[in-house]
Amino acid sequence: MDSRLNKIALGGGCHWCTEAVFQSLKGVEKVEQGYVASVGEQRSFSEAVIVHFRASNILLKTLIEIHLYTHKSMSNHMMRDKYRSAIYVFSEVQKQEAERFISQFQKDFENKLITQVYPFYAFKASREAIQNYYQKDPEKPFCKTFIDPKLRLLLEKFSSEVDQTKIKRSKTILR
Repeated sequence: MDSRLNKIALGGGCHWCTEAVFQSLKGVEKVEQGYVASVGEQRSFSEAVIVHFRASNILLKTLIEIHLYTHKSMSNHMMRDKYRSAIYVFSEVQKQEAERFISQFQKDFENKLITQVYPFYAFKASREAIQNYYQKDPEKPFCKTFIDPKLRLLLEKFSSEVDQTKIKRSKTILR
């Protein structure tokens, strides 16, 4: 397996939520929260994160599966310009893998996945005050209402991928 640091950008819902989910995983070294743009019709910036990971510790396939389960990957709601359901890739190989994984995971979902694969073009980081949102104060009402349920799903469905030391309230979340 590859021990180099790899990266993939993921967008779907609020980047505070996405950031907290991926910060909780084994093999994820860094999560950059902000806005990602692709090309063409997707050139506008949309909330997303860049996940830096070691493929020797967590597979791209696993990251994509977690991404599909932790945001509304089947819902084409009216906020999709701000919250694009997307995987932004950094190479043609990554593009082919991501498309293949989405296709493979479709059988596990009742409705059609709307998540699309786009080439990564640009990134703008969130302002410092909202980066590491969950890690700074997991007791905030937003965290309890929106992030905790995603972390609960993560702990229940993907427990072998979670680094328990990275989730400050893992025992409380499971109640």
